[in-house]
Amino acid sequence: MYTLKAGIMIDEACKAGKFISNGRVILYPTDTIWGIGCDATNPDAVQKIYEIKHRSDRKTMLVLMDGPIMLSRYLDIVPEAALEIIDSAAKPTTIIYPGARNLAQNLVAEDGSVGIRITSDPFCRYLIQGAGKPIVSTSANISGKPSPSLFSEIEPQILKLIDYVVNWRQEEASPTNPSTIIKLDEHGKVTVIRP
Repeated sequence: MYTLKAGIMIDEACKAGKFISNGRVILYPTDTIWGIGCDATNPDAVQKIYEIKHRSDRKTMLVLMDGPIMLSRYLDIVPEAALEIIDSAAKPTTIIYPGARNLAQNLVAEDGSVGIRITSDPFCRYLIQGAGKPIVSTSANISGKPSPSLFSEIEPQILKLIDYVVNWRQEEASPTNPSTIIKLDEHGKVTVIRP
């Protein structure tokens, strides 16, 4: 039974990964809440998400990656403190780093920073590997409205604008929570933004 479920999960991740690779936007279950995603290096796909959410591109979105090796490709420097936080985090943790590079410019804040979460969720890891790129992860809601922790809470108008809706974990009934958010400066100083 577990093997069948794992096979379905991997198939869905590969299918959604192809949409991402082709510049499309997907709706998917993240390691926290339901999210909208795309190739984090594709500014046109990123712009489409801002439009779907009616969100100003001055409010940046976070990026999911599958490990420290990928992280090093998209930051000028990976602070030692970041690796310690990632290793010891008891729940999903987003870190805002200085010195973003090789990402869509409309994902990067004016000060050059970007929020990145290393995911341990199996589906998200397969999805990132299938896409071959880091992926955007932003809540599946119109900006300013509540974030959906369950698939059933996603507004129909969002569903209509998505290129592919992932068929995985849609039936889950246990609400999930957003990630912890921590900011690191270039000296490794830690500021907790959301516990």
